[in-house]
Amino acid sequence: MATLDDVFGTGPVAKPPVHEIGQKLDSLSVDDLLAHLQILHEEVARLEADLVKKRDSRHAAERFFGSPQEKSG
Repeated sequence: MATLDDVFGTGPVAKPPVHEIGQKLDSLSVDDLLAHLQILHEEVARLEADLVKKRDSRHAAERFFGSPQEKSG
């Protein structure tokens, strides 16, 4: 017989794996390692996208206001 948790989907929710830099990897399975790699790849892509936006913003400001090197030199 199904429980109320089964019917309403209120049972325990599996937490996605979290990768901690430097954590021991001995106890992780191949699937766990692949999940951790996926998390890290997604994080690298997120960081690279933000870096591009910030560089673009900085370059736009430098074109408008001039670069700091031009003003001090």
